[in-house]
This record gives sequence, C-alpha cells and structure tokens, in this order.
Amino acid sequence: MHQTSQGQQLKERAEKYLMANYGVRDVTLVRGEGSWAWDADGGQYLDFLSGIGVNNLGHCHPAVVEAIQAQSAELIHCSNAMMIKPQIELAELLVTELGMTRAMFANSGAEVTEGAIKLARIWGREKFHSEKYHVMVFTGAFHGRTYGAMSATYSPKVREGFDPFVPGFVFAEFNNIDDVDAKWTDNICAVMLESVQGEGGIRPANAEFLQALRERCTERNAALILDEVQCGMGRSGRRMAYQHADVEPDIVPIAKALGGGVPIGVLLARGEFADVFTKGRHGTTFGGNPLACAAGLAACKVIFDDEFLAEVSRKACKFWGLLEEIGKGMPDLFDHVRGLGMMQGMVLKKSAMAFPAIARKHGLIINVTADKVVRILPPLTASDEELDEGARRLGNALREFVEQG
Repeated sequence: MHQTSQGQQLKERAEKYLMANYGVRDVTLVRGEGSWAWDADGGQYLDFLSGIGVNNLGHCHPAVVEAIQAQSAELIHCSNAMMIKPQIELAELLVTELGMTRAMFANSGAEVTEGAIKLARIWGREKFHSEKYHVMVFTGAFHGRTYGAMSATYSPKVREGFDPFVPGFVFAEFNNIDDVDAKWTDNICAVMLESVQGEGGIRPANAEFLQALRERCTERNAALILDEVQCGMGRSGRRMAYQHADVEPDIVPIAKALGGGVPIGVLLARGEFADVFTKGRHGTTFGGNPLACAAGLAACKVIFDDEFLAEVSRKACKFWGLLEEIGKGMPDLFDHVRGLGMMQGMVLKKSAMAFPAIARKHGLIINVTADKVVRILPPLTASDEELDEGARRLGNALREFVEQG
C-alpha cells in the first residue's frame, strides 16, 4: 500500500485549515542551519531567499539562538508601561551606529512604515498647516499590506479590491527628479521610498536621486523617509543601503533581518522628528518586547561589525560575477543583473513566475518579483563554496526553465 509522505500529509492539512492567501505551497520546511534548510521529507535546500531578507545571518545563527534561549528564561514579555532593558540596549546601539536620535519598536515592516507616515503627518500639520499631510511615494514601491502602507504601495496586484485607500499619497516616477518637481506641492510633508526596491524588481535608487531628494526635503520642509525594511541590516554591504549615497534620512523604518529571524521592527528618527511622538500618540502591545530585542541586539552586533560587512561586499561582487556568467550562456532568456550588495535580481526577458518551483526541484530556494526578476537574497554568512553551489544549482534550474519553453 502506498504510504503518503509526511510532507504531503502536512500539505493536505494546510489546505484544509489555513487560508489560501499564500497560494499553493509544495514544501514544508522543518529545520534550518546556516544557508541550508530541510523539508519534512528530508529534502535539503540552499536557502537563497533568506525568508525574504529576514535570515541575513542564515538559519539559527548561534549568537541569536543563545540570546533567545537566555532571555526566554528571564523575561519574555512585559508591558511597554515598564522600561525594558534589552529594548533600551538595542535602541542605544541602533541610534549610535546609525547617527539617529531616538527609536520606537514595533513588530514588522508594515507597522513601522505606518508609524513613519503618522509621525510625518503629525509633524507637518502641527509645525506648518492642516493640509500638510501628503506623502510623496513612487512607482514600483512596496511598503506593506496594512492600509496606510498599502496606500503608499504602487502594485495594482497588492491594491486590487481594497479601495478606498487612505488619501494623501502622491505617486512620482522612481529615479526621476524632474517628475518629483512637477508633482510637488506645499502640502507634501514627507517623501518616502525604498533605498532599493524589493517587490518592485530589485531596483536601487540612484545616489544622485537620493541626494536630490534630500536637498528638496530640506529646502521645502518635508521629511525624508528611507524604507530599509528589506534592503537594510547589512544586505547592501553597508549597515543601511542609503549609506552608499551618503545621505542622512530623517526617518528610517527597519525590520525583517533586525531580529535574526524573530519578528521585530524599529522606527528611527533624527533631530526634531524624534520628539513628535509624545505620550499616547502611538504604541503597540508587543513592540520592543524583551525576547525580540535580545535577538535583535545579538543580530546587530554581528551585522554591524566592519570586517563582517567588508566580507559581505566581497562576496556580493563574487556572486554578481557568477550570475552574469550564467546569463551569458542563455542570451535569449537573460537580460541583465541589477541590485546592490547581496540583494540581487536576474532580469529575464519573459515571465519567470513558474521558475521558483523548478529551482526547488534543484534544491534551491529563491523567488520571482515584478514578474521577470529572479530575486536572490543569499544569507550574508554564506561561504564562497555555498555561493558557488547556489550558482551551479541556479544555472541548472534556468537551463531546465529554458527547455520547458
């Protein structure tokens, strides 16, 4: 008698009990270590998606695991009506390392994006006038799926069916300062963008564009909000991706990799923007809890090390070359590679939505964004040998993709 595998059993239970918002999933991961993950049936994968930019230190990094274990035996949660030691320590580290003024914690990227929007709107209205609450955002943007963050998101697929949206968002063309100037009004309180667009197709903001936005915001009394939720935390080879452009943002939402795999987000603010949220104006039950902050503190101490970041940059250059070499062998499919640091996208000449399933058959976890862009986010801790092996598997999977037409 045929015996159903554990993975198939779990899939059937998932389809029965879970909502279908993630579509059909064919793999159940049960264990991870470093760059590798294993499914319920013993299948082994190189995880070059890193939980969509969460596991920048790979799966179960020893420093993060040790911090979680120690903190869970001391204090897992308490109200933000109390001071929380790991929260204070993590805030101090982030503020000091990134040249900001104060921090506020939440649980996710969408939440800290909501906080950034609220902060900028309060500042604009109270310091200037009641109509100064509009936020300029950009084509290709993705800021989250809560209502404010979704209203700032460009993707029709994300927005479809959820109107009416939160008013006051003005869309300009990404990397086009002339379009920014054409659409600017005195009602703009903030400009918000990802330093590198993730869901929009791994598209970096040009350094000149970011510098011009910084100038406009300073001259025209608006906050510059740089969304580092996916591209921050060492992913670019610097602590934050905006540092490549040598700009200073006023407000920075960070999440994903901040907790080394544990849900946590932080909103950093500089100067006068750090004083906007007074008592009762914003809050969250779980944001900045002891367990998440202990994990975040451990992750930051690893990622913010200069030698570690130098290695990330070196490996990013190596892997970029491997991707381009793969592409040269399939000119009818491959267009170009783009991105920043270890946040890389292979841009193809046709839809690649069917490709991730083929890659998993070859023991490689990646995904596709913006229809034609293979998004590759290896752990920052991946070894040279693992990068070589990931490139080999990627090349084999792409060749199968070509053969299937």
